[in-house]
Amino acid sequence: MNKVKKASSQLTRRSVLKASAGIAGAAALQAPFVARAQSSESLKVGTYGGYFQDSFDAHVYPDFTKDTGIEIESIGEPTGEAWLVQLETAARAGQAPADVSMMAQVPRLKGQNSRLWAPLDEAAIPNSRNLPDHFAHRYEDGSISGIGAVSWYITLVTNTDTYPEAPESWKVLWDPANEDSLGLLALVTNSFLLEITSTTWFGGTGILDAEDGILQVMDKLAEVRPNVRLWYRDEGQFQQALETGEIPMGQYYHDVTGLAAADGQPVRSTFPVEGGVLDSGSWSVSKASERIEEAHVFIDYMCQPSIQSKLSRFVGTAPTIRRELTDLTDEEFDSVASDIPPILPRYDIYNARGDWLNQKWSELIVG
Repeated sequence: MNKVKKASSQLTRRSVLKASAGIAGAAALQAPFVARAQSSESLKVGTYGGYFQDSFDAHVYPDFTKDTGIEIESIGEPTGEAWLVQLETAARAGQAPADVSMMAQVPRLKGQNSRLWAPLDEAAIPNSRNLPDHFAHRYEDGSISGIGAVSWYITLVTNTDTYPEAPESWKVLWDPANEDSLGLLALVTNSFLLEITSTTWFGGTGILDAEDGILQVMDKLAEVRPNVRLWYRDEGQFQQALETGEIPMGQYYHDVTGLAAADGQPVRSTFPVEGGVLDSGSWSVSKASERIEEAHVFIDYMCQPSIQSKLSRFVGTAPTIRRELTDLTDEEFDSVASDIPPILPRYDIYNARGDWLNQKWSELIVG
């Protein structure tokens, strides 16, 4: 795949992830799911639609069927939380629009709250041992509600004409020298700026456990406001401004920035010393599914090192398994990930305090 084609494909993939995984907070498209390969005997698997689904159809499902004999019915999920609503409504009627679904973390947590997800048998997913613990999501009794499927990074990005030297820390966002120079994601639930701020200035995200701590972090984050030229929801708008130097610094997606740089744009992606933000989607299984055994086989297959390496190469996602288990070259790994320990989003606080966080965010940060 040549660079131009790969760049075009991954930019399309990123727009899908932005909407479907909730990392840009776009409004949900209330469209019905799109199914392929209709079969009453197949395992129905839902992924984010468009390029993402096309990549799974081309590079994952045929080999899975060849290796296991299980046919896949490919489902293109609608965006935002619309898919969760469809799954919950169908489950009440004893039906499963998909047996296995790739879920963004906040919708996955909401489904966990309603006990939508069938508890997974860890012994039936031996390859899950390849994943760090933070990719295994559990009910209170320890049973698994979701397993890491794919992941991606948000990093510190700069225009290389304006900033010949790469910054080292997220602290540059607060530097008065960068007044009116930043582009930052606009929503509390997609920017993860609370986690960036707490890790950079308060020693970690533990301070976000309580509302008083969250307000301290927001007060510190509010100091960035004079430096922000654009709170963006439209990724294309920020990327264009970054490339021209109009907005020469900000936060953006590591893989897309790398592709733009490979195409000759004067941009770079930097993993700060505090780490990039590692966002992700998980595999979860509807409790209404009648294909639980096959679902376990599929999830175990997806946790294999060879499959995670394939996803990095063909879909552009960061591996959910430890680097040493992959066969990615240094160049391939660096194009999607980093060895620096990541900043992990606190999905739990968005699930528990979503309305309050949105209100305070509007009042204190972007208001």
